[in-house]
Amino acid sequence: MAEGPAEGNELWAEVWALLPGSEEGLSLSLSGEVEDCVLPLLRRARRLLYGAAGRPGEAAAEALARLGDILRDYSWEKLNVGPWREISKAWRQVYAYGCLFGALAEVAAGRPLVSAVRLCDMGLLMGASVLDNVLARLVRVLQARLPRGERRDAAPGSAKRARIEPLPAPIVQPEDALPHVRCPSLEHFRDNYLIPQKPVVLEGIIDHWPCMKKWSVDYFCQVAGCRTVPVELGTRYTDEEWSQKLMTVSDFINQYIVNANSTGYLAQHQLFDQIPELKEDISIPDYCCLGEGEEDDITINAWFGPEGTISPLHQDPQQNFLAQVFGRKYIRLYSPQDSENLYPHESHILHNTSQVDVEDPDLLKFPNFRKAAFQSCILMPGQVLFIPVKYWHYVRSLDISFSVSFWWS
Repeated sequence: MAEGPAEGNELWAEVWALLPGSEEGLSLSLSGEVEDCVLPLLRRARRLLYGAAGRPGEAAAEALARLGDILRDYSWEKLNVGPWREISKAWRQVYAYGCLFGALAEVAAGRPLVSAVRLCDMGLLMGASVLDNVLARLVRVLQARLPRGERRDAAPGSAKRARIEPLPAPIVQPEDALPHVRCPSLEHFRDNYLIPQKPVVLEGIIDHWPCMKKWSVDYFCQVAGCRTVPVELGTRYTDEEWSQKLMTVSDFINQYIVNANSTGYLAQHQLFDQIPELKEDISIPDYCCLGEGEEDDITINAWFGPEGTISPLHQDPQQNFLAQVFGRKYIRLYSPQDSENLYPHESHILHNTSQVDVEDPDLLKFPNFRKAAFQSCILMPGQVLFIPVKYWHYVRSLDISFSVSFWWS
């Protein structure tokens, strides 16, 4: 539904308050070099935005939208020319500006806000922060203005239908079981697990998190249904048919949680940077203070998917706390000392991932895998697994599941 004139002017005033007060204040500063044609385009868009006394008129909004399209299309090519870590931050900033100008044009024209919300999310996902993370602040204003039906598209009662009877969990033998400790002191955790690099299941340390009572499938439809996120399609990322797709949280829930005919996984996504109100429902575990980095260096990822999603046996270069909010996960851990028995892929891109299917190993092809000793657990809601740096871990969801991981140094 489009905005009426009065509502549109009121919304524009709220949006305008997020921007610098003058044209010069919107600096358009970039973190590196870009092609000569780009800065004039950015300046033209800025002039259109600030040239009007108040909300831009129809012609100015159309021109601003076209410039946003050009900036996004041009920078999109630069974002897709090689490995992500090699992409210049300046081009990601140009893309973010293109999304910002496009979203502001949608608001100025009084069009339905869903497209403006999607543009903000694309800038947050693919761009780099500009103007004190203005896109995150803008999308929060826009989302609050969406008609309730557009904030969540999943069918009513979806969570009830989604909670099917889970399959039996694998049996964890006592000799393989990971140790469990309830609320250890910082010193006890440091001396017995962190320094010797031993995995452990921690209990009682996240019971106070608001998410433990608030979060459910329906809750995510309500607070994030219209938001665009990256979804992995396929059971595991090592499968040939595995791919990724951008879709709204509501579409993801409808297609892969409620009607689970195929597997989709919102995996390893920094959802809490994209939707800060969700971050208010969790906390960084106190034990992270034992690390060497600053709090801003901790990477917080969301893992949300149906029963049956699998993270193949792999290792990560940082310490990891994996906190289970709802659902259960079967997890196996192998020491880095067993790496040669786990047959890592030879390709550089998958060198941290084992070739072995942990629960159905081909022992003719990988005979030394039987020599590798493992520990395992069923991670339950409210439990947190400490996975030491470079420890190999395999994860399979036993139910509809939401986990939060904290990577720290």
